[in-house]
Amino acid sequence: MAAVAGVSAFPGGPPPGGDGAAGAFPGGARAGGVGAAGGQAPIKVLIVDDDALVRAGLAMILGGADDIVVVGEASDGAEVAAAVRSHAPDVVLMDIRMPRLDGLAATEALRRRPEPPEVIVLTTFHADEYVLRALRAGASGFLLKDTPPAEILRAVRRVALGEPMLSPAVTRRLIDHVSDTGADGRRRHALALLGRLSEREREVAVAVGQGKSNAEISGELFMSVATVKAHVSRVLTKLELNNRVQVALLAHDAGLTLP
Repeated sequence: MAAVAGVSAFPGGPPPGGDGAAGAFPGGARAGGVGAAGGQAPIKVLIVDDDALVRAGLAMILGGADDIVVVGEASDGAEVAAAVRSHAPDVVLMDIRMPRLDGLAATEALRRRPEPPEVIVLTTFHADEYVLRALRAGASGFLLKDTPPAEILRAVRRVALGEPMLSPAVTRRLIDHVSDTGADGRRRHALALLGRLSEREREVAVAVGQGKSNAEISGELFMSVATVKAHVSRVLTKLELNNRVQVALLAHDAGLTLP
């Protein structure tokens, strides 16, 4: 696995837990960080990657933010469940390809938990079928391992707030570059699911698939932001989905978000 661009291991060696085994920062202490700004509870992050240098690099990036705390690390998907039970992270940065249990299976297992943490999948590839499957399983977005540090921090903050971090253009590019096997079946399935929605809910679902914010949907469909949020919540419940990314993927599968 390639390390995060522009980031090297700690001069004196990796942070605690960086030796390849699951680990935690004692007391939830951030690597090199200080208390959360403004007295707000920091965003708790669990890093999962089989490459110790990647874990060290991510810990260094996240450790520079006052509002983020790295609460633990794991070197394989098989260690994720125990780490989440122990550290209750808000966000998990999850490598896709790991030797024992890959990030896809670990993400699927996490998203079945009550009140699961948000998941950002990590990859070295722009178009990876495993990434798309992880997003369908409930991940909130993905990051390339050469993503600039500022973008990594921004992604963690957005996802912690429940906001998707996947643009419609990126979604479309992912779908276009992976296998088309079963595309017709997915379209039929997506249309059948969307048939559960009222006309207004379907309009909101399509707008979500087009990457529109609640405010933009509000203006376009002439409803209050609170009403948009209520519609989005009902869409997620009726379709048994976890987040807006999954709604967007479903709308793309149904062919309803094309220009």
